[in-house]
Amino acid sequence: MTSIDDIGYGRQFDGWYDRLFPKGRLADLTARKLASLHPDHGLGTLELGVGTGRIAIPLSRETGRVVGVDSSPEMLSTLEKDVTAADADVEGVHGDIRTYTDDRQYGLVYCVCGTLSMLLDPADQQRAVSQAAERLAPGGVLVVETHNKPGILALHGEQQRTTYFVPYPEPGTGLQTHSTLIPKRDLWHCSHIWFEADGTSRVGTEMSRLTAPEEVDAYAAAVGLRSEGRYADWDSAPYAPQGAMFVSVYTKHA
Repeated sequence: MTSIDDIGYGRQFDGWYDRLFPKGRLADLTARKLASLHPDHGLGTLELGVGTGRIAIPLSRETGRVVGVDSSPEMLSTLEKDVTAADADVEGVHGDIRTYTDDRQYGLVYCVCGTLSMLLDPADQQRAVSQAAERLAPGGVLVVETHNKPGILALHGEQQRTTYFVPYPEPGTGLQTHSTLIPKRDLWHCSHIWFEADGTSRVGTEMSRLTAPEEVDAYAAAVGLRSEGRYADWDSAPYAPQGAMFVSVYTKHA
């Protein structure tokens, strides 16, 4: 069997990832937008970095089967349980988004929630976009949502380190993040503390590469994809340099 490289993200956040990124309204909004961008539901859908199926499960109700690739066995285990509970048409695959291939071409390939930025080498980011392009059918669409380098730098101002707290809708819950920039390597290190209403807490860390929208455009252009737009969110609000995320859409020539 081929060994799959895994950074251990799923092991750290196993059991509480869905508290940080809950299924529900925002996930459904993302799924509806992706479905609207899909050129042909009959061609199928591929997610790179499927996680626990937050997007893939509701999207499958709109477009039919979604194939979801992830390097984390823990994430895929939760995905399998949730797919069964939801009776969803989602197939989880243990794989590396930099090298994943199969014998299909898809109408829609997407990589969201900062997954691309978790590849810390620009060459690996290019490899992931290249593999995505290879899996696209002619006329197919690639959608990338990831962290916005200018926005993260603006969040820090002149400071290398900062701390912020995000309250969640459920009373007594929230996420505190200790954020550190490593500018010489274009890296962003975050230590997260999740607070539950019962007074318990969980700690997890992640490292991301600060990725500019123009870099993703260049990755796509290098493999013949055409840019169709860049947005601040899944409501298609205009891209804002100060925003924390961006969504970019590309098409493959028919």
